[in-house]
Amino acid sequence: NAFRVCYSDPDQGRASAQYIGEHKLATKIAIIYDSSSEYSDGIRESFVAEAPNQGLEVVASEAFTSDNNTDFSVQLDKAKESGADLVFLPIYYQEASVILKQANDKDFHPQFFGCDGMDGILSVDGFDKSLAEGLMLLTPFSVDEESSQDFVTAYRDAYGIDPLQFAADAYDAVYAVKAAAEKEDVKADMDVADICAALEKGMTEITLEGVTGDEITWTEDGEPNKAPKAVEIKDGAYAAME
Repeated sequence: NAFRVCYSDPDQGRASAQYIGEHKLATKIAIIYDSSSEYSDGIRESFVAEAPNQGLEVVASEAFTSDNNTDFSVQLDKAKESGADLVFLPIYYQEASVILKQANDKDFHPQFFGCDGMDGILSVDGFDKSLAEGLMLLTPFSVDEESSQDFVTAYRDAYGIDPLQFAADAYDAVYAVKAAAEKEDVKADMDVADICAALEKGMTEITLEGVTGDEITWTEDGEPNKAPKAVEIKDGAYAAME
């Protein structure tokens, strides 16, 4: 009985291809991904499947693993040689920060596009934020959204830093459970099995006004319905895109 707040991996890959195609960001795409990560490989697979529908040509698809995630020279060279005008990075921000540094060292400056795992790149210790200028990513949350300001302010007051989308997901998850419990009038003294059944039913009947989505609903298989958002890094900060 698992319900998620974040998108599933296939949804992110498909949505990324659609966004790139619909906004005509590029036509030739190189992908650098972590083949040892189910998250990364799942996004890559659905991106590749959707790309032709959006008029996108995947001209390079280069893998690395968790055992060799510090030197991306080969992957970047192949992406550059392929003539790619956009590099899709369905990976986490730690490796992405290294890729951006090494791409700059090679004088390779395509558009870079990531997913929710990219959120956090500006907080990497020792990372030159200017290297992320123009980086785009799909994410369900942005600190500059007007609807998020109460949460952002409270988080800053509590922790002294800006919240990432991971914090926003967790925040919405707690309030989703609260809403489902209230919807089904769950009480603390109920039998555990009854609480489980009530929450399972309630999650499919609530609509959450969250910080990661305006009207989030859930299907019976636990997937969230909410519109993806895109942000671009400008002047060292996230800026919402249309």
